[in-house]
Amino acid sequence: MKGGKSKADTSKKADARLSVKRKAAEKPVKKPAVKKAKEGKDPNKPKRPPSAFFVFMEEFRKQFKEKNPNNKQVSVVGKAAGDKWKSMSATEKAPYEAKAAKRKAEYNKTMVAYNKKLADGGGKKSVAEEDDEEESDKSKSEVHDDDDDDESGEEEDDDDDE
Repeated sequence: MKGGKSKADTSKKADARLSVKRKAAEKPVKKPAVKKAKEGKDPNKPKRPPSAFFVFMEEFRKQFKEKNPNNKQVSVVGKAAGDKWKSMSATEKAPYEAKAAKRKAEYNKTMVAYNKKLADGGGKKSVAEEDDEEESDKSKSEVHDDDDDDESGEEEDDDDDE
């Protein structure tokens, strides 16, 4: 077998080629995402309350701004606040957690009232929804008006006169 290729050499090359093809075949084919129509956000819905960390951030931003008036980067403030929050003990975090719990209780009350209003049907619709309903009512009345004209036959007589 001088100068000739052995079967082992050719089978290795074939396996290498097949492995590339297998990898390509194993990848799942991505289907185009079907976009669902998003419902518009209700502007009357109450905002979620901030967590204890964000209550802490409200105060920390003010203090940090006083100490570093030249700082314009939000990321620096966030990193400094995160580092301080991690280093604080549970007793130091307690007042912020209490404020957050109080805000959450208020939020829950407003959400109950909001959901009750929606269930009763008294929830206000967005301006776009109200406009759509008005247009659909107008178009219905116009369609009925046109149907009345067609039944009376007035339009057909007008065409004959010309």
